[in-house]
Amino acid sequence: MTEPAEDHLRLAEALIFASTEPVPARQLAGLLPEDVDADSVLTTLQARYAGRGVELHQIGGGWQFRTAPDLAPRLTRVIQRPRRLPRVAMETLAIIAWHQPVTRAQVEEIRGATLGQQTLDALLEAGLVRTAGHREVPGRPALWATTPQFLAQFGLRDLRELPKREELVTEPPRVLDQPAAVVDPEAPCVI
Repeated sequence: MTEPAEDHLRLAEALIFASTEPVPARQLAGLLPEDVDADSVLTTLQARYAGRGVELHQIGGGWQFRTAPDLAPRLTRVIQRPRRLPRVAMETLAIIAWHQPVTRAQVEEIRGATLGQQTLDALLEAGLVRTAGHREVPGRPALWATTPQFLAQFGLRDLRELPKREELVTEPPRVLDQPAAVVDPEAPCVI
């Protein structure tokens, strides 16, 4: 296979640089001559940017320039970080990601707590979740799923890169063989 022409590489570079979302290979293919393979142009461009201050990464179903991982921590003082999601929103997002498509009632059942509309609104506003249709049951509740923005924000190519639940479960606490201490409620408290 021959090296892609410099003009094709420059076109891919400009397209990805100008885009606010990850650029799918098929989008680039629409701009290239029919005999040029978009995937080979992208992999050649990725190799050119390897080890530089910005690198080309395949994430969220497309390609995007990202800060080199080793430089990102040094830039946190320069670039304002986006607002972090509250814990309940992160829990909800994790449940949606692993169980999608999922209804609000299913999320509440898994979490063991009710889910406020403001939590779903925050995830929608951040572009991390979307409605993926409606369940064919009485009331037709909305089904929730993640978006390409979710993949991009967490640096994933696709949902198969999510960690397995087994990887996240920590070891159960060890039970010590010693008897528990008896506390005398009448004893003075020592600080």
